[in-house]
Amino acid sequence: MDIRFWGVRGSIAVSGPRYTRTGGNTTCVELSHDGARLILDGGTGLRALGESLGFAPLEATLLFTHLHWDHIQGVPFFGPAFHPESRLTLAGVPRATGTVREALAAQMRPPTFPVTLDRLVGARRFVDVPRTGPLEFGPFRVTPLEQDHPDGVVAYRIEAGGRSVVFATDCEHREGAGEGSESARAMATFARGADVLIHDAQYTTDEYFGRRGPPRLGWGHSTVDDAVAIARRADCGRLALFHHDPGRDDDAVEALERVARAHLPGAFAAREGEGMSL
Repeated sequence: MDIRFWGVRGSIAVSGPRYTRTGGNTTCVELSHDGARLILDGGTGLRALGESLGFAPLEATLLFTHLHWDHIQGVPFFGPAFHPESRLTLAGVPRATGTVREALAAQMRPPTFPVTLDRLVGARRFVDVPRTGPLEFGPFRVTPLEQDHPDGVVAYRIEAGGRSVVFATDCEHREGAGEGSESARAMATFARGADVLIHDAQYTTDEYFGRRGPPRLGWGHSTVDDAVAIARRADCGRLALFHHDPGRDDDAVEALERVARAHLPGAFAAREGEGMSL
């Protein structure tokens, strides 16, 4: 199974010389195995993925963790979705606020957008993912885990070819990742033995508790310390620090990467355009 990061930022895309080494696009990760593609979230990084493929037919599944803007804004700019011979499946857990189809349709209509969802002729199928699994998309076996985030989010454990990746963005462990945190214990169990854990690490502990800027409790994200603690407890092979704060430039991301590596040698900061083979 191969992994490639197309968008690693959280909240809003950023640009400029301070962000070139890490990248400024929002969430999008591509997994591939035996010619099949599973695309995790459709942030602005999805446009870059589409541009790399050109205007050509594509068969793939787009699997959404949740439906906040920074995870769906790339969909209207995904070139292969406009190709009449593409066969795209768009899947995600439905919420009380709507389904994947409804959320994408809402962002692609006046007054906020000029092109409507029906123009994405390559989007052939919309699937409501149950909160219990597993389920299969081609060679990928996918198991969801409900986590804490405003309006809800699911983490996914994806297995293919005897390898496993856990994608856990936009999850919050309000009690931290210590023994008292139920959500952290659930995540550690869920990620046990994964080859790679891609985990939200948007804040430092000082930022989260408001010792540096406004408190971020309840905003739906984790700290670097949380991510490291969970990866260590789960005995994961590698930890990708993910969903970088839009205010964190390349130097600051690298500083947090060094802190994480001091406690977990297999930790690294996810960077746009980089990838790995498992």
